[in-house]
Amino acid sequence: MAKLEHGNFSVADVDEMLRFVQIAFPDFRVRGEGRTGDGRRWVHVGSDDFYLAFDQAEHRTPATRKPYDGAVGVNHLGWVVDDAEAVRARLTAAGYRESTVGNRHPHRTRVYFLDPEGNDWEFVEYHSDSPPERNDYGLPDG
Repeated sequence: MAKLEHGNFSVADVDEMLRFVQIAFPDFRVRGEGRTGDGRRWVHVGSDDFYLAFDQAEHRTPATRKPYDGAVGVNHLGWVVDDAEAVRARLTAAGYRESTVGNRHPHRTRVYFLDPEGNDWEFVEYHSDSPPERNDYGLPDG
């Protein structure tokens, strides 16, 4: 069995990404932080089993890619959460922009938000323990 242990991101602003993640996931804590050999800051935030690594980007090139624009790259990461509406409420209250597409489904609720870097994040709450219901792609999500 495989599982994701961490993701590593070069970001323009470590503190802004850390703020976004800790609002979305209040149980995530800073596991470690420091400086690279050339002085760039890094932070690991997550749980005992999983973390996100944010590394201060050395070059701040303007972002030209947008999620779902047809260019090569990651469109979003999907996170299973206990309460998608609570995530929505926290991120909205903190001023983050929602990018949710219509997605009514009897077995899941999904909300999407853009982080400070313009990346899209999906937060999905499942309303069923049944894999065929959770993974049903035959019902419209919009």
